[in-house]
Amino acid sequence: MKLLTHKVPRLHIYVITALTVFIVIQSILRFVFLLKFNNPADPLTTDDMLRAFYLGMKFDLQASLGTLLPVILLGWIKPLHPVYSKLGRRLWNSYISFAFIIMYLVYITDAGHYAYLQQRINATALRFLENPLISATMVWETYPVVIGSFIFILTVAATIYLFLKLSSKIDTSDTLRLYWKQKRWYKKTVLVIFTVIIVFSGLMAKISWYPLRWSDAFFSTHSFSSQLASNPVIYFSNTLKNIVESYDLDATRQAYPTMVDYLQIAKPDINKLNYSRQSTFEKSESRQTNIIVVFLESFASYKTSLSGNPLNPTPNFARIAGDGYYFKNFFTPSTGTARSVWTFVTGLPDIEKNKTSTRNPLIVDQHTIINAYKDHKKFYFLGGSASWANIRGLLASNLPDLKLYEEGSYDSKVIDVWGISDLSLFREANAVLKNSTQPFFAVIQTSGNHRPYTIPDDNEGFKILTKEDLPGNMKNYGFASLEELNSFRFMDHSVGHFMELASKEAYFDNTLFVFFGDHGIHAPTGKHIPKYETQLNLQGLRVPLVFYGKSLITEAKVFNKIAGEVDILPSIAALTKTSNKNTTLGRNLFDTSFDDERYAFTIEHGSNRTIGLLSDEYYLQMHADGSNKILHQLHSKNPRNDVSAKHEGITRKFTNILKSMWVTIKYMRENNKPDNDEQPSSTITQN
Repeated sequence: MKLLTHKVPRLHIYVITALTVFIVIQSILRFVFLLKFNNPADPLTTDDMLRAFYLGMKFDLQASLGTLLPVILLGWIKPLHPVYSKLGRRLWNSYISFAFIIMYLVYITDAGHYAYLQQRINATALRFLENPLISATMVWETYPVVIGSFIFILTVAATIYLFLKLSSKIDTSDTLRLYWKQKRWYKKTVLVIFTVIIVFSGLMAKISWYPLRWSDAFFSTHSFSSQLASNPVIYFSNTLKNIVESYDLDATRQAYPTMVDYLQIAKPDINKLNYSRQSTFEKSESRQTNIIVVFLESFASYKTSLSGNPLNPTPNFARIAGDGYYFKNFFTPSTGTARSVWTFVTGLPDIEKNKTSTRNPLIVDQHTIINAYKDHKKFYFLGGSASWANIRGLLASNLPDLKLYEEGSYDSKVIDVWGISDLSLFREANAVLKNSTQPFFAVIQTSGNHRPYTIPDDNEGFKILTKEDLPGNMKNYGFASLEELNSFRFMDHSVGHFMELASKEAYFDNTLFVFFGDHGIHAPTGKHIPKYETQLNLQGLRVPLVFYGKSLITEAKVFNKIAGEVDILPSIAALTKTSNKNTTLGRNLFDTSFDDERYAFTIEHGSNRTIGLLSDEYYLQMHADGSNKILHQLHSKNPRNDVSAKHEGITRKFTNILKSMWVTIKYMRENNKPDNDEQPSSTITQN
């Protein structure tokens, strides 16, 4: 130990000693977890086991460094130094000893929780504290509490003794302290910077824009691999912030008759709360239709050529819409890409209070209509990292055998924080899809239409406009800057190039293309847009939806009906005649039996969430608790005005539907579990 501390500061040695003990102990506990819970009838492969331990050690590093962060930050203070100061030594030895106790308690509770429910411990376990006597009795009658407590005390005592023994070996002489006191300021600065970099890297535990997250544990088809890789301390803490949101069973049952009518549930069951609707089509003998769904980043309707924008920013997209089915009154529930991805995949608006539903491990397993395409290969392409907003967790948990392409998967050059350019993303996706030997369901998620609005040098002849090229002030047409306008135009240019590439491939004629904006932008729209859109903040939710496919759409059509993002997957299934089970809010946009009751659900997130129900004539908004209710008449002279008193019948009807939707969404998101053949914790293959 003295040799180690020859020139390394003793604070660093103290932290390294504690860190090593933490990681070794957690690795041993992971090995015990493997021995205890690995199913010998379905064991992990060696590769999966080694990767789980590798990822597990990285999670352990995160948890351990997070625990030791106070020592690293405050140990520089002379009276609190863990080696030179008696007070500091007692303080930090006590703190770390207490941390060992908490760590063991979490791991023991986690093991019991897993043995009982086959789930790592999460925040829902706190419900057992609501009836502590019953829970304590259950534990007493189920587990060997006495012998377990004895083993726990011995293990904790041995661990603390080991750490104290090792830390006491650190040389306490003044030689090294004088050594660093004599160093010049810039050498000390280098030491501090080096320490910050090392600690930050350890907390990130990953070379990426995003730190290692719980969703990274989902890497294999074998569900136990993700359980083995997880760190219970990190997993539990990640779920704590999501525990507040839950559903009211009585309110859900009261709303059920309204939802039965709204969803046209053929076999209602108020006791089991059955929301399942089965759509059955005869299986075609011809080759099954491919599906390509394209998320267009921040693709607000008012910015597009389809809205009559005088700048004509999206001629390519307008041509596609002109040859397909164009829904001009299509709305996403809220702004935010992660929320939009969640809504598309699950058929549920993202109502999560804390960040997004994709970040909530308690509800990540969801039934999705995408899995009705059993014979289709599943692809997901995005230019950046799937660790962003924990999208990886949503995809991995719900789409068996998905092939995920993200940063590091491509030959194309990364151009900014969002990864490769949208143009390169479309090229890379086309290169993969054209070689698919089976039908496919592919999602392409663009992201380039963000600041810093990078236009790559490799741009297929894209012309960057200057102010001299514009017919007037761009701000009058919905664009805040020339950079934003060119970025929006480049997205359209990329879409046009993609369709040109695809049209030369064999898959093109038998593919349904679905384009829609992941959300709009809350900003001034311009005179070409009706005033209610800006006044009621709908410009951030209104985006174009287009279905295009030579083999499916023989006559172009514009639809004026209200449509919502939850309706996309049921509509794709109907167009491609794919039998499916629908268990959430989406309804087939091509089923005219719903047309008298077409609505879009909206939600504005904040400390007091505002929910809304939008029809082609009215828009009801209220707080989630039912207060601050306002009914707007869209095409009136003053759309902001509250007309609820004037239209009491409409207000009552809309209020009933909106409240019913709200409580049902809260129930569905916790009870919309995948079928048995939709493997929870399934694999994603990274390329």
